[in-house]
Amino acid sequence: MLDDAGEQFVLRRYLDDPPSVEELTDVLAKLGLEPWEITRLGEPVAAELGLADRPRERAAWIRLLAEHPILIQRPIIVTDDGQAWIARDEESVRKAIAG
Repeated sequence: MLDDAGEQFVLRRYLDDPPSVEELTDVLAKLGLEPWEITRLGEPVAAELGLADRPRERAAWIRLLAEHPILIQRPIIVTDDGQAWIARDEESVRKAIAG
């Protein structure tokens, strides 16, 4: 959809280039979400880590996401104006394109 809209973007392969704790903290602020809200709890590693029962301690969850990026919901679009969306559906992508 971004290509079709003529938007320029940088694709980051988060498994090859995981985000840092600082980057995750920044994107969470832009999303207005907590780390557990962008965590893929259905991943096997989430079960291995016992995330369903883990206390909602923000810093610990951010570190877990940095250490296990497969747990991060994707794709996340961050625009130049500082807005961010989890773009799992067409409506979210359209909002990101519209700015």
